[in-house]
Amino acid sequence: MCDCNLTMLKPLSIIYNQKSGFHSAQRSKVYDEIMTFFIKYGFEIQLFEFNQQNSIDTLMRQIVIRHSMANNAGVVVVAGGDGTVNAVASYLLNTGITLGILPFGTFNYVARVLNIPLDLMDACHVIATGEVKKVHVAKLNQRIYLNNASLGLYPLFIEKRERYNRLFGRFPLHAYTSALDVLLRRHRELKLEVMVDGEKYPVKTPLVFFGNNHLQLQEMNLKIAHTVRLGKIAGVIVAKSDKMTLMKLLFQLLKGDIEKASDVYSFAADHVTVHAKKRKKLHIAIDGELVEEQSPLHFSVERDALAVMVPANVTASI
Repeated sequence: MCDCNLTMLKPLSIIYNQKSGFHSAQRSKVYDEIMTFFIKYGFEIQLFEFNQQNSIDTLMRQIVIRHSMANNAGVVVVAGGDGTVNAVASYLLNTGITLGILPFGTFNYVARVLNIPLDLMDACHVIATGEVKKVHVAKLNQRIYLNNASLGLYPLFIEKRERYNRLFGRFPLHAYTSALDVLLRRHRELKLEVMVDGEKYPVKTPLVFFGNNHLQLQEMNLKIAHTVRLGKIAGVIVAKSDKMTLMKLLFQLLKGDIEKASDVYSFAADHVTVHAKKRKKLHIAIDGELVEEQSPLHFSVERDALAVMVPANVTASI
């Protein structure tokens, strides 16, 4: 047990999704190890589970008040995947409260880009002994995205992927099988007006993709990957929507050569606005979660807005 003075204990709030299995019989040994570890480092721990009865909005209001009133702001820890990390991070922007990550997701792009270990106990060590790094956060209207935001076919991929996950379990392969399923069965083209740093471009497209995670963009072999480190909006637009073009695009994506695909255009900018000519609301996938937003969509980057615990002496950036 820690012999720390109770008045000096640092608040540590662990928030997790009921579906994540963080606090479950199957993980009881790891759960006990995590609690013992944080107590040893002088943290005063509280657990917060969001579910149908306890919304993340209600819980995060309590958590922000708890940490804001403490002498030491402590750490708010997310036990979950990128979607849960996004949901919690949106409440911590510019608050001075630091985010810690226990990666429980399928891809864990946010943890990986910050060199946070995927092993849970190693990730705990980062939270307790690492350093605070401020990172850039991309915004779509009032929402944030840490990895990506997209419209067109991509939200359909996400919807189909989640259906596969519910039926067969959560596997990375479903990201690709769902994409193939959507391309074979469904076709959607958006008529948009895209304003990039003041220049207007009329666009007919099946897919618009905005990235904020340079690791994810690097894995797609996109030349714009480095621009997100500079606080830029990184975007990709597909200019043709026939099935043959889209099948070739999926093949290039699987090879990691999307930049070489024909009719794919990438760009970096400070401000982007997307107007939908015939739709008042657009379906958007943000960090793997599906949302609806009113047109127009305003994209921007809030620089150094989020404080995150990362390994000491690491210079990674979202």
